[in-house]
Amino acid sequence: MIIVPGQAGMVYLQGGPSHLDLWDPKDNVPDNVKSVFKKIATKVPGVDVTENLPKLARLTDKFTFIRAMSYTPNGLFNHTAAIYQIMTGYTTDKVSPSGQLEPPSPKDFPNFGSQIIRLRPQNVPMLPFVMLPRPLQESGVVGKGGTAGFLGKAFDPYTLYPEGDDMDMTKMDRIKVDDLQLRPEVFALRLQRRAKLRDALNAGMKSIDAAVSDYKLSEYYDRALSLIVSGRARDAFNLQAEPVKTRDLYGRNTFGQSCLLARRLIEAGTKVVEVIWPKVANSDNHSWDHHVDLTNRMRDRSGPMLDQGLSGLLTDLDQRGLLQDTLVVAVGEFGRSPQKGVSTSGNGNSADGRDHWPYCYTAVIAGAGIKRGHIHGQSDKTGSTPLSDPVHPGELLATIYHAFGIDPATMVLNHLNQPRELVKAEAVTRLFG
Repeated sequence: MIIVPGQAGMVYLQGGPSHLDLWDPKDNVPDNVKSVFKKIATKVPGVDVTENLPKLARLTDKFTFIRAMSYTPNGLFNHTAAIYQIMTGYTTDKVSPSGQLEPPSPKDFPNFGSQIIRLRPQNVPMLPFVMLPRPLQESGVVGKGGTAGFLGKAFDPYTLYPEGDDMDMTKMDRIKVDDLQLRPEVFALRLQRRAKLRDALNAGMKSIDAAVSDYKLSEYYDRALSLIVSGRARDAFNLQAEPVKTRDLYGRNTFGQSCLLARRLIEAGTKVVEVIWPKVANSDNHSWDHHVDLTNRMRDRSGPMLDQGLSGLLTDLDQRGLLQDTLVVAVGEFGRSPQKGVSTSGNGNSADGRDHWPYCYTAVIAGAGIKRGHIHGQSDKTGSTPLSDPVHPGELLATIYHAFGIDPATMVLNHLNQPRELVKAEAVTRLFG
């Protein structure tokens, strides 16, 4: 049975985590392939992860591992091109020699969240699509793949990027949503009367309406009005309303509190939430881009943050009865090379580093009728290539659309009024059961 969800949340692990050092460990392999981390058993017999994920190991009966995510890139496969593909389902022709793309453009293919909220409009006064706590980013290319592109700005996500850099682990305590605040001197009824006056004036300005029609300003105005008057979105952003125990469950850091906020938004009626890993894709410290110092960074920083934040989200959603109607996907733009210290993308790597690897990696998918305690696909003995049931990023997006009851082959008109499929792939329906 397939349960059509009301909401979806993507935990996007930008940077590309190492599948071998997290959720697909291997035995009897050469030393330069084998993870330094010990294998541990999970709640599902015969399924192991590494010691970096003790909390998720106790929850494997709640989700499916897709252990054969796979694609072959065109040219160099650095982050931005791969991010654009997983977020939109399309690749782009304009790639620099480094593999990076041009900045975001109104001609871009839309983020999957924008497509969903256009085809499944919101029926409550709540933000339909939220992205937090930072933009998609590789070096100076910021936000590529994170907009509504040719659909128009009315379908852009609401972006919540608190002040503070990526090393500031308390910035979620300083969330500002002033644009959702109704000023004390403006009563809701007066604001609604102003909206009616605006509509009356617009009715007599046909030429101006025609000139700005592509910007879908009426949708902007109507959505903003209902959000501000209701106060529903503003209340959802109030993390201080959560019990201390719940906040601690997720982890007192940017990623953990972002996952908690995602749950609050879903509970309040947001249709799509994208939690972006809180570090520039190609950077250091808790970034997943482990070209160097993988052991220390994975063990002390990125690993514990992921384990606590994602396990907290799955546990909390399940206990509240929300997981049955909410699709949760955790995935990066690629995995990491099985061999350490080799270059696969033009980057340098230390003996304790792994390069980019799109040919085989792992995703987690849960909720909305997805099988529980299941493994879909299998990697080979070194985690280099799929042995069975490979899943292309486009097929993963098609599966997300399918879960919403949306045909992935649905046509949408681009900026040139040319018909384009949501994604040129079919849903992996065997993930449901």
